[in-house]
Amino acid sequence: MKKIAGLLILFIMIFGLPSAANSLKSGINITISQSGINRGGISVSVKDVQSGKTVYALNPKMPVSPASIQKIVTSIPAFITLGEDYRFATKLYKNSSNEYLIVLGADPYLTSKELEKITKAIPKEPAGIFIDDSVIDKNEWGEGWQWDDDLNPLMPKFSAYNIDKNLIEIVISPTVKGFPAEITMEETYPTTFVNKIITGKETKYTLKRKNHVSPDIITAEGTIRLNKSEIRNIPINNPKKYFKLRLTDAILDEGISSSGIYPFKKLNKNYTIITLLSHDIQRAQEDILKNSNNLVTETVFKLAGGKYSAETGSFENGLEMFKDFCKKQKIDTSDIKLTDASGVSKNNLMSADFMTDFLIKNCDYTEKKLPTAGEGTLSNRLLYLKGMLYAKTGTLNNISSITGYVTSRANRKYAFCIMINDPKSKPSDKKLLEEYIIRVLYTKG
Repeated sequence: MKKIAGLLILFIMIFGLPSAANSLKSGINITISQSGINRGGISVSVKDVQSGKTVYALNPKMPVSPASIQKIVTSIPAFITLGEDYRFATKLYKNSSNEYLIVLGADPYLTSKELEKITKAIPKEPAGIFIDDSVIDKNEWGEGWQWDDDLNPLMPKFSAYNIDKNLIEIVISPTVKGFPAEITMEETYPTTFVNKIITGKETKYTLKRKNHVSPDIITAEGTIRLNKSEIRNIPINNPKKYFKLRLTDAILDEGISSSGIYPFKKLNKNYTIITLLSHDIQRAQEDILKNSNNLVTETVFKLAGGKYSAETGSFENGLEMFKDFCKKQKIDTSDIKLTDASGVSKNNLMSADFMTDFLIKNCDYTEKKLPTAGEGTLSNRLLYLKGMLYAKTGTLNNISSITGYVTSRANRKYAFCIMINDPKSKPSDKKLLEEYIIRVLYTKG
């Protein structure tokens, strides 16, 4: 025993004790090897927040589609540009000719019911009612979004005419076994349903819209379970048309005469503000960073681009704002490509190293705005790390990602980014590997 102990002491004197860094690296390498996922499809960057030094890297410069973790790098510059006191506002103005102008603010939280506050301030016989929709541009969808996924309620169109989340609620109700179901809409909107849903033993149906044939026709096909109705939210095909329909409803409820056309007119100095509707930007921070809301992300990015450029908000202006933000922080953007704000498009490319650099530079502002374990998109993940982990997740077809901050048991804080692009592995296997890597960071970091 004495001989073995002596040899052990001699070994330690020569080679030293295994360092925490080596233990962390080997732990992550073993975890990745045992996952069965191709290392070539995995990109990982882990850096010490205090020193900025890399403690682990695997393909850290490889351009990867980041999915929704991209929302961090687009929304943080947007929030800072807009300011903590920013409010989404829909305003009503009046001029000396008794003309009323509704200036849209692209408010993602505006509802049909709230329009009553605007219409109550308009007299019964106005000389005209106009709309200024110049706050953001007319592009209603992100570049590279899948045209055949336009009925996905997570990907509604977005514009200056945002209202009711740009979704309309439909109810699919069973009738008698073997007979067609009933499809009803909660709000009036020109949509025709080709109803091929039959009342049966199970609920299994599809909704399809062929925009190249007729954007206002939806084919519903399949079965619905007896005695159990289904509520679905359908993205509005034409937000401008829907907004004007809801505005007309509110105007008619007040007994105001109107053509329902509402021509465009630009706000000028001849108008005086009468009233407004507004919502706090703090709500948007939670919806973007914790709940991964695409509509709010795209809207906020364009609005910030508009403020930055003093022009109509657009993705292009938002991109210039983003690049200038990174330039001031000396963050290299040469190895990334942004084509939308939310990460929905697979045309977006980002490296894990870029993400961890961004996280370190903006740690104080960003960390506690992200969900911790048990919140938002982490509501069912890594629950034992509540208060120690703050992170954003991302998911697209064949792609899974997670990025954020984790504080280890040794009280070291790391910025990390894990992106997995592997078509051969299951989504659950990708997420499991992410969680095992984060567990190694926590236990061995």
